[in-house]
Amino acid sequence: MVISSQDRLTTGATKKARASKVRSAGSLFGTDGIRGRAGQLLNPTLALQVGFCAGQVLREQVAADKPILLGQDSRNSSDMLALALSAGLTAAGVEVWYLGLCPTPSVAYLTNTLEAMGGVMVSASHNPPEDNGIKFFGPGGTKLSLALQRQIESELQHVEVPASNACPVAGVAPWGHHYYRPELIHSYLDSLAQPLLPGSNLQGMRVVLDLAWGAAVHTASEIFSRLGAEVICLHDRPDGDRINVNCGSTHLAPLQAAVTLHHADLGFAFDGDADRVLAVDTQGRMVDGDYILYLWGQALQQAQQLPGNTIVSTVMANLGFERAWESRGGKLVRTPVGDQYVHAEMINHGAMLGGEQSGHILCRHYGISGDGLLTALHLALMVRQAGCPLAELVDQSFQTYPQLLRNVRVENRDRRLNWQHCQPLQTAIAQAEAEMGNQGRILVRASGTEPVIRVMVEACSTELTSYWTENLVLAVQQHLAD
Repeated sequence: MVISSQDRLTTGATKKARASKVRSAGSLFGTDGIRGRAGQLLNPTLALQVGFCAGQVLREQVAADKPILLGQDSRNSSDMLALALSAGLTAAGVEVWYLGLCPTPSVAYLTNTLEAMGGVMVSASHNPPEDNGIKFFGPGGTKLSLALQRQIESELQHVEVPASNACPVAGVAPWGHHYYRPELIHSYLDSLAQPLLPGSNLQGMRVVLDLAWGAAVHTASEIFSRLGAEVICLHDRPDGDRINVNCGSTHLAPLQAAVTLHHADLGFAFDGDADRVLAVDTQGRMVDGDYILYLWGQALQQAQQLPGNTIVSTVMANLGFERAWESRGGKLVRTPVGDQYVHAEMINHGAMLGGEQSGHILCRHYGISGDGLLTALHLALMVRQAGCPLAELVDQSFQTYPQLLRNVRVENRDRRLNWQHCQPLQTAIAQAEAEMGNQGRILVRASGTEPVIRVMVEACSTELTSYWTENLVLAVQQHLAD
């Protein structure tokens, strides 16, 4: 990186290597921003450079006189990356409003309502503590467009920060400013209750919240308590060493046990940045995004607020969900995995509701981004209004097909991204599909957020699911993994 027109911080060889890495990646931005191992791919130097380039691009393409909002989760590396990002942004002449520890949806919401230039969240969502990520939001609070992402990546190839003697006014640097604005989170919390029905409350309900040592530790219990619920919290302190570890939406066992122990009406488990949520019913059963979409869609359908009776979900949506929804006269549109794809198809189809099995739910009644807290509040309210337990609503909806998902770690990035060209693996997939016929389906894909190949098999029986999953995992291990 260059800190003045004369004084280079890195050697030519280092800069060349860094630029080569960015180019060879094809896309520094994945399906959910930039994500990788903290201290390796995601280090302070890269964060500084990304902040500076993003600041330049957004000032030129969006607005030069509006702030960028910056938030973070509780990971040990998040402070480091957030400060480096802020340094890069202010070096580009951008004013930064730093929110501190907060959920990702709060950054998207505030970016929209405050008409900011953009927003940035430092988080790796559901990933383990050693990972981290940088998520950008454009004006309006939507995910940064592909064109702007590519432009930022292009700028990274030749990062130049102007020298102080290049200032338009002698003695005055063109740097931006960094302001600490945690009070803005209160307006986000106030907004969570606004979409709910007037007079709605959760009085008399006992709710368990698993906050995963993450970004929602200061917000989730407050809003549920404000609406009258009796709240029991798990993993409710910010802890960078334990975020997502054996807790939260990636590990439901503690929540399931707590719901049963405390005889709660229902429980919710959030991921590290609280943009997704999974529920647990009174019987301790997981209620995933497929069930949430079905129940929410059913309510909107009955209220004649679901255009075309269409729900948008991903290739991971369960066949049981799809066939049950079709039996109600509905249509399920599938997209690749990633909320940005869901959102794009919702716009294309004029759909009101969409989301992912992982619990990332989007409803255009309530804004433009998925919000785990809002989804949890809405589901709790649906249970309250139904006057029956969540378990009963689930039993009346649909039966899932047995579905098994296995992650196979593949460190070699070229092999991982080009798995479609591995002929032995393609032969194994074709054989499995032919054997199952219409009794199931197979999905093999490279993760956009982790160095893994995901193998998912769904079939009419557990035996069939397990058999073909093991066969395909073995094929991936033999032909792709080191």
